[in-house]
Amino acid sequence: MNLQQLRYVVATAEHRTMTDAARSLYIAQPALSRAIRDLERELGMTLFARSGRGVVVTAQGRRVVKLAREALDAVHEIEALATNTPSSGSELRVASTPSLEPGLAGRLLPAYVAEHPDVRVHIVRCEGRDAVVSAVREQRADLGLTDLPVPTDLVSHPVERQEIVLISPPGADLPDPVPLTRLNGLRLVLPAPGSPRRREFDHIFATYGVRPIPAVESDERGGWLRAVRDGKASLLWYRGMADQAARTGLVVRSLDPQLKKIIAVVHVRKRLTAVAQDFLTMAEGGSAA
Repeated sequence: MNLQQLRYVVATAEHRTMTDAARSLYIAQPALSRAIRDLERELGMTLFARSGRGVVVTAQGRRVVKLAREALDAVHEIEALATNTPSSGSELRVASTPSLEPGLAGRLLPAYVAEHPDVRVHIVRCEGRDAVVSAVREQRADLGLTDLPVPTDLVSHPVERQEIVLISPPGADLPDPVPLTRLNGLRLVLPAPGSPRRREFDHIFATYGVRPIPAVESDERGGWLRAVRDGKASLLWYRGMADQAARTGLVVRSLDPQLKKIIAVVHVRKRLTAVAQDFLTMAEGGSAA
């Protein structure tokens, strides 16, 4: 197995289709498919299985992809030693949830790119914390930005604390800040029952002895603000979403006492690449909210 084959394996795993992977590698799709088949015969294992118009990584393939990424990362680090700076071909992939992406794209990444203009940075968009954990574990992302807690097999580096606020339709008869006791009987948009995030909210409600009315119960985040705009309920979410909510005419209020969640950069338990370590150092150097 050579470096070119390793790049083919990683690109196919990341893009999930041979066509997109071949385009990213600047080779013809039949050539990539042939190279993957030849490698599978050489290794005596199936790395990818067809699924509709795309491919999925097999159980054996996941291990090979993980090792291939580590090998390519090591090559980039060795190349970077020549100048003691990240090589021009370096890449950084950061997984993020939708609610944290505005802060990532608007604050952290511009500051990082300003100091490391030769590093290609990609945001791996994830629907929630569990998806960020999966992206980091499967090494589809070098780092993840999410709220805590995360499983103990990942390393977490707290970088800030984000306030949880109440986002409501216009005309809601509520003070600002809203006493947590006022959540009792208030119609709320909540995650699906039994989900990890719903259990966290239920713990908060039990701690303060309140019982909101679940008006909408869903893990489809794209519909949460829409439900508030439709006047169905209020939503507890991060201050980072306040600008987006306010632009659509919704009202954002603080809670009393304030609730805050710890936001962290997470990664697998291995030595980070130079570009990932530089990003982590910069993120940890920021002041907590």
